[in-house]
Amino acid sequence: MAGSSPPPLAPHPDRLLPSDPVQRPIARRLHESVRDLPLISPHGHVDPELLAADRPFPDPAALLVTPDHYVTRLLHAHGVPLHACGLPGGPEPAPPREVWRTFCSHWRLFLGTASRQWLEAELHDVLGVSVQPSAETADALFDELTERLSRPELRPRALYRSFGIEVLATTDDPADDLRHHRALAEDPAWHGRVVPTFRPDRYLDATSASWPGALDRLAAASGIDTGDYRGLIAALESRREYFRAHGATATDHGAPDPRMEFLPENEASRLFDEVRAGRGDAALLSRQLLGEMARMSSEDGLVLALHTGSLRDHHPETSARYGPDTGHDIPTGAEFTRSLRPMLRRFGTHPRFRTVLCTLDESVFSRELAPLAGFYPSVYLGAPWWFLDAPRAMRRFRDAVTETAGFHRTAGFIDDTRGFCSIPARHDTARRVDAGYLASLVAEHVLSEEDAAQVLRELNDLQPRTAFRL
Repeated sequence: MAGSSPPPLAPHPDRLLPSDPVQRPIARRLHESVRDLPLISPHGHVDPELLAADRPFPDPAALLVTPDHYVTRLLHAHGVPLHACGLPGGPEPAPPREVWRTFCSHWRLFLGTASRQWLEAELHDVLGVSVQPSAETADALFDELTERLSRPELRPRALYRSFGIEVLATTDDPADDLRHHRALAEDPAWHGRVVPTFRPDRYLDATSASWPGALDRLAAASGIDTGDYRGLIAALESRREYFRAHGATATDHGAPDPRMEFLPENEASRLFDEVRAGRGDAALLSRQLLGEMARMSSEDGLVLALHTGSLRDHHPETSARYGPDTGHDIPTGAEFTRSLRPMLRRFGTHPRFRTVLCTLDESVFSRELAPLAGFYPSVYLGAPWWFLDAPRAMRRFRDAVTETAGFHRTAGFIDDTRGFCSIPARHDTARRVDAGYLASLVAEHVLSEEDAAQVLRELNDLQPRTAFRL
């Protein structure tokens, strides 16, 4: 790189730890005690084909920019069209080098964001980058990283090992044949653990115009006619069993809100027929189908992970052009106490039932979620998640729920990522934040440092294993 030396990229070793001089050394010791623990990733969106095929990543834009909606949404907010981020749809996607140049020239716009923390760790700790991205360094970094990504130590399986991942849960369509999971399980050269997660949203959302077509796809996958209510329920039960046989321990539901219905079967069947005919209450049927998922979980033991509080595809034009999960899902308010009462009356103390609750609404942490988890043995708290996986939001979560529910009614950290290389960075962020929170309790003589160290270890090991039955 010609001219003056570019600014170095060197994440501070004490990043995210408390600035208080009493708490910081405690937090350092606590973080050090868990820094190298194996990673448990119970909820995320990494494609299992990545590990099954083990192909080299083609370039840094395909690895760090295009698949990461945390990155592309902020670039879009600053006037960068999504096709310039490499997303297919509308105009021809920009070539990878141009995508990378765009990202590097906007690097400063990520200052203060959680994404900047993760990106710095990915670039420095995983990929060995020592200078900050910028318009001036973009081309040299692109060439340097493209060459590095061709090396054996940076292929997906090698990174899986170097990251210390012990178990990775993916998110999978119920009609998926799970061939990539099966290929990994049958490969004698593979020694990791990748488990599928049953994600049936498209088959439960009767309000969607694509719902009838989804039912046809489910029928083809299960071999069961989904033309009536009983058939749909039987098909979902069959596919859940198929997922269990392939290692699944949980289902995942991105419902708009937590409400469920538990109608008698004859009423549900009549409602199903009415909705299929275009005249029934599709929202009511969707809540009924979500209730069926809870009932099934009480029978087959799959953990029901419920993610609510997002208005999906907020910008219809972007959704039509670029598809879902492209950065324009926006948080909304949520209500749990009344909404979950029908489910928890039935299954809240059921010995096989377990649910992990996640929300984007911070206002319910102390008012609703912590009291629910502080009573029902089936309820674990999975937040912070998504927009709330930022450091200060994580701290607010601990402040809000710990005094009521303690640490052991939470599910540990949920990385919820599509960016494979961000997994260790995100987990390290959570470990640093929790180390800082626990250090404050030690400094206030609420906990001993020994207890704090044990809690931190459990948050990164026991809690995700227990909550998700891993």
